[in-house]
Amino acid sequence: MIKRIVVAGGGTAGWMAAAALARTMGQTVDVTLVESEAIGTVGVGESTIPPLVVYNRLLGINEAEFMRATQATFKLGILFDNWKQPGDRYFHSFGYTGKDHWAAGFQHYWLEGRARGHTQSYDDYCLELVAALQSKFAQLPDNKVNYAYQLDSGLYARFLRQMADADGVTRIEGKIARVELNGESGDIAALELDGGRRVEGDLFLDCTGFRALLIEGALHAGYDDWTHWLPCDSAIALQTPNVRPPVPYTRAMAHDAGWQWRIPLQHRTGNGIVYCSRYLDHDAALERLLGNLEGEPLTPPNKIRFQTGARRKQWHRNCVAIGLSGGFMEPLESTSIHLIQRAILRLIRMMPQGAISPRDVAEFNDQQFQDMEQIRDFLILHYKVTDRRDSPFWRQCAAMDVPDTLRQKIELFRDTARVFRRNEELFAENSWVQVMLGQGIEPQAWHPIAGKLNDDELDRLLGMIRQDVTRTVAGLPAHADYVARYCGAAEPAAA
Repeated sequence: MIKRIVVAGGGTAGWMAAAALARTMGQTVDVTLVESEAIGTVGVGESTIPPLVVYNRLLGINEAEFMRATQATFKLGILFDNWKQPGDRYFHSFGYTGKDHWAAGFQHYWLEGRARGHTQSYDDYCLELVAALQSKFAQLPDNKVNYAYQLDSGLYARFLRQMADADGVTRIEGKIARVELNGESGDIAALELDGGRRVEGDLFLDCTGFRALLIEGALHAGYDDWTHWLPCDSAIALQTPNVRPPVPYTRAMAHDAGWQWRIPLQHRTGNGIVYCSRYLDHDAALERLLGNLEGEPLTPPNKIRFQTGARRKQWHRNCVAIGLSGGFMEPLESTSIHLIQRAILRLIRMMPQGAISPRDVAEFNDQQFQDMEQIRDFLILHYKVTDRRDSPFWRQCAAMDVPDTLRQKIELFRDTARVFRRNEELFAENSWVQVMLGQGIEPQAWHPIAGKLNDDELDRLLGMIRQDVTRTVAGLPAHADYVARYCGAAEPAAA
């Protein structure tokens, strides 16, 4: 029986796992978390996507309390600057654009309208997108607005730790000195800490970040390196005070060797630069970041090196990798916390009653790897499909070969305007449409069903949707005002 679950490492991944296990499994398991205050965490993940809303609800978390504790704001999507070409911008929003027909997505009707002389942007038909660019927000009945959060991940971990403590999780302070294996089975038997203390368990969760002390250091699960498709390998992060009211979106601003993020929380903004060290060194990257800030830095620069890719086995023997120990997707589409959440919920659904089933392990690994491959393809799309040829970095991206799965999606959309979502794929049809249109793909044809409407019918359909979006957004309050009323947090004391 799995009675003792040991979580190795704290941070966002560790405390998300411990809190979820304790809240859902109750007294059926004993959860112990081992972490050391002396070991820092990456801790820069601040931008999230809508599934985190569901995750928090599953754990019974009060949203306003959570947002207050994490200095969070709402997020309706990501504004991409300079990706198609310098000076160009587009928005990848959450939610839906227009109204779909069962046989064809809304983009087919929009393309038909454009062919008949309509000049309105595809953006005008999306509630979340229009609201974001006007910096408006409110929660509406029937979950009409799809949103996520912009939050302090360190404060989120602290919030979850308090919840986990109340639910009976045992925390042990200490550095992991050695991972002890069972000589007969090859499973992990215990974690040996500095000072000699042993922490035994039946199931171990590796939340040790890039170090992957258990899944790789002890069990050698293997790693697939994807940097030939996603060449950025470095980042620098720091915080600045807010110089204007926080907007309900994240910005991703491309430069000649990568991109820069800007994520507004209630009282400060998270900033960072992501780059390929082959084309930009650390000092030049830091100078570029500091030259494109709004406000003076509040924190020293935090340099991060990473290798985009996925652990080949994310569940191996009696160890499950959660978070960065299982792989890393660069933060362009804010998927890091989502992948933590996805692995935790999948593990809970597949929790063994007795001995660990090899079939469970195989299924878990297949689903995890498929999740990461689908996210990988979506990220590659941003780099591959671009008109930029202004630097060696962008010329490399434009020339690189891409996975067959992505090539099929790109060519299918270019030929027919169709997108198909496979096997619970994270990014929905509208996400692919927004990014492919934004990056410059022009479909050559679309579904003939859109041609069934005469001019008056098509005018009425498109006009009705635009009017509904305009009317709804006009009635929304300013995002900053809504946040202050709903979950306003006291400004942190100066360090």
